This record gives sequence, C-alpha cells and structure tokens, in this order.
Amino acid sequence: MPRSYMSVKHLEEMIFRLKSEGKTNREIGQLFGLTKQQLKNLITRHNRRAERMQAGIPVKRRGRPSRYSSLPQRNLELEIKRLEMENELLRSFLQAAGRR
Repeated sequence: MPRSYMSVKHLEEMIFRLKSEGKTNREIGQLFGLTKQQLKNLITRHNRRAERMQAGIPVKRRGRPSRYSSLPQRNLELEIKRLEMENELLRSFLQAAGRR
C-alpha cells in the first residue's frame, strides 16, 4: 500500500502511543504504510535525538546554513569575553609602559 509523502515527524506521537499500547513495529508500519525497517530507523533517530537533548547537547540542524544566519549566541558571548580580556591586557600594558 503506497503512501503519499508525509513528514514522519508528524507521525511520531501516534507511533509512540501505539508502541506503548503494545503494538509491534510491523503492525504500526502496516497502519501507516511504512516498512518495519523504516519504523525502526525512525524510532532510533527519535531516541538518539532525545538522548542528546537530555545530555544537554544541542541538536544540529541538517543541511546548508542560511546565508542570513549569524553566529550562535554562545559564540558571540565567548567572542565578547575574549575581546574584553584582550582590551584589559592592552590597557595594562600601556599603563605599565607609561603611555597612559
């Protein structure tokens, strides 16, 4: 039974509800028009993503970054901190050299 294209992310909630009810991957796959292997891969990806989020590892977006995207907030904070430290070092150097 071929299925029309639908993002499987929309099906995740229903799939995991059926899994908790005790349905097998094959039964769920037949219900949504997926193979047993496709369903297994979906569950593996979901679990891996959940583990990363729980460990505090940010989930990376796939594909080419947008040309309008800027540096992530954390990188900006680190860059500002580095520049402030460099500025302080240069000020102390100038003060020690008697230039200021």
